[in-house]
Amino acid sequence: MDNTLSQASTVSRRKRKNATQMKETIAGFLFVSPMLIGVTILTILPIVATIILSFGDWNFVQGFDGFKWVGDKNFSRLFEDATFWKSMRNNAIFLLVVPIYMIISMLLAILIDRFVYFKGFFKVAYFMPYISSVVAVAVVWQVLFHPSFGPINEFLQAIGIDNPPKWIADTAWALPSVMMISVWTSIGFNMIVYIAGLQSIPKDLYEAAEIDGASKWVQFRRITFPMLSSTSFFLLITGIISTFKVFDLIAVLTQGGPAGSTSMIVWYMYETAFINLKIGYASSMAIILFLCIFVITILQWIGQKKWVNY
Repeated sequence: MDNTLSQASTVSRRKRKNATQMKETIAGFLFVSPMLIGVTILTILPIVATIILSFGDWNFVQGFDGFKWVGDKNFSRLFEDATFWKSMRNNAIFLLVVPIYMIISMLLAILIDRFVYFKGFFKVAYFMPYISSVVAVAVVWQVLFHPSFGPINEFLQAIGIDNPPKWIADTAWALPSVMMISVWTSIGFNMIVYIAGLQSIPKDLYEAAEIDGASKWVQFRRITFPMLSSTSFFLLITGIISTFKVFDLIAVLTQGGPAGSTSMIVWYMYETAFINLKIGYASSMAIILFLCIFVITILQWIGQKKWVNY
């Protein structure tokens, strides 16, 4: 009789526990449901749709009835598309802006954190281009880079350079011009992150190094740089991903010109999808872009084990 009551009590407790866990699970899902709905509608469904559309030929003006399955023909066309490969080459060159602004940002962060008064002013001054409207920044630089009446060329002519570059109007200088603007706008964010990383380094390490007679360069090479490696790794990954997504500067400044010299993969996707109305072909470009970013990120994760200190 006692065993029966004990078993019944155990079963009852388990039922109450399971009911409580079920209620907590449902409550948890209700709390996160807005985020799950947003991620599903805005991220997961577009990814699935892109994968499906990459194997088809579709003009969204014709509706869903106009979708035609073409298999891997879109991907085959990419390997023969000179504009696509030129856009990929431009993106590969554009990757150079990441180490450039990371080095400049690190140096500025060290100077501002240790050797400069009015730190708040310099932080805000360098951060302003990053938080400013990209359209406004692009328009300002468009005026500065004007080939005939721009302040930059006026200055170059004033110091004796008779034929200054045409900047964004020149096929040889258009991409470097956009890269310079990207470096200028990205320095502020990277600098702020580096300053945060510098402030997390224990001061005892520098005091011990000074007692041992280590120079500033040795302190930077043996303490600062290794301790900032995790910060650099974060900025490297996010920076490379952002270079593959550059669109707004191109759209305002050059629209891929002149002669495709600044055409990036995202801009070419936009032209293909929303101007030429080739959604399937543009979707295949998106898949290739995703694979490129994925492979680069994986290689970075593998390589960071050799140089990142946590």
